[in-house]
Amino acid sequence: MSLHPQARAYLELYPSDLGADLASLGPAEIERMRAIDGLAERRGPLTRLPFVRDALADEVPIRIYRADPGDHTLPVIVYFHGGGWVFGSVRRNDAVGRDLAIRTGAVVVSVDYRLAPEHAFPAAADDAWTVVRDIFARPAFYQSNGHVAVIGDSAGGNLAAVAAWQARDAGLTLAHQALLYPIVDVAMDTPSYREHAKGFGLDAEEMAWFVQQYAAGADPLDPRLSPLRLGSCAGLPPATVVSAEYDVLRDEAEAYAARMAGEGVAVEVRRWPGMVHGFFGLPGFFDQADEVRAYVADRLRRALEP
Repeated sequence: MSLHPQARAYLELYPSDLGADLASLGPAEIERMRAIDGLAERRGPLTRLPFVRDALADEVPIRIYRADPGDHTLPVIVYFHGGGWVFGSVRRNDAVGRDLAIRTGAVVVSVDYRLAPEHAFPAAADDAWTVVRDIFARPAFYQSNGHVAVIGDSAGGNLAAVAAWQARDAGLTLAHQALLYPIVDVAMDTPSYREHAKGFGLDAEEMAWFVQQYAAGADPLDPRLSPLRLGSCAGLPPATVVSAEYDVLRDEAEAYAARMAGEGVAVEVRRWPGMVHGFFGLPGFFDQADEVRAYVADRLRRALEP
């Protein structure tokens, strides 16, 4: 379909993701941008929950959300925020963590993984895997019933996908992986990169800048960076993959879904028509944010049922 009117209105305000001269983005400017969230009011309400606590998972900062007031065990969902591995935090994505806990009824663990360029690849992936491993190692601490899923958007989708195959290889069973317009390949050579290279929010040049900050010098074929390059997808957990029609990452997300399905993984993939990158996190801009959250929460609830 054509660009959704809400997406068009959003792009009139934010035609590019960073809205900055990439050559000028040194450490001081990156830190300044991290401290300012001009979209805070658009990220959704900070709904009061009976349990919200900051903690550490083997030295990685996390925030734990629980909407159920009881003390019985529940499934656990690990959430990895987006931001190109450079921006974002648990604090900035607080509304998402609370919303996921309410919609799914699970314990939600939001991960404050280390950011680039201060902490280059594979720091973020290592932190993601550390948290997933800790949840399996200390179920009582998380009030976990042993059913665990991962979810992430954009760069967070990359971390969720990587953690999913690392769990498989370690013999840990994840119930599900929900990947929302994930970065799964850093080749940046798909038709969607050419079709939506500029003027649709996340520019192709900006995506290249993000990759440079996180993975400069890394092997682009390393599956910790590009899960699409994984040797085998067989045995990965069932997956939900969401793409946005007007997004440079659209084709690689759908290619990863097709690859998993072709190797026997139960996958459901949905392209959100008329949407641009990042819509999941901005219910204040997009009615479709509520739609995709309801859809993903339903998929997670079903996967996490005992």
